[in-house]
Amino acid sequence: MEAVAKLKNYPTSPRKMRLLADLIRGEKVENALAILEHNTKHPAVPLRKLVLSAISNWKQKNEGADESALVVKTIFVDGARTLKRMRPAPQGRGYRVRKRSNHVTVIVDAKENKN
Repeated sequence: MEAVAKLKNYPTSPRKMRLLADLIRGEKVENALAILEHNTKHPAVPLRKLVLSAISNWKQKNEGADESALVVKTIFVDGARTLKRMRPAPQGRGYRVRKRSNHVTVIVDAKENKN
């Protein structure tokens, strides 16, 4: 039985967050946590906490089950609200700055053993 965790309106661009999401997609949960712990990008910290939350949600649904076979089944990053700001520019003009944010959804599930 799969478990879901969501992070909403995190203030970094979806493009930057997708770089990390692509690293852990399909990985075992222990490997994904190790990858995120040693990554230098700033969104690695909240993404690691999100994976830990998904593991906790899975434990609540499946009491007594073995968590060693957990895999990051699905992870996707969607765009969220964009704050529009103005930056001063030459000759009285203003340049638009778009401060992007994103939503992240992680789904973990136990890997099926095919015998």
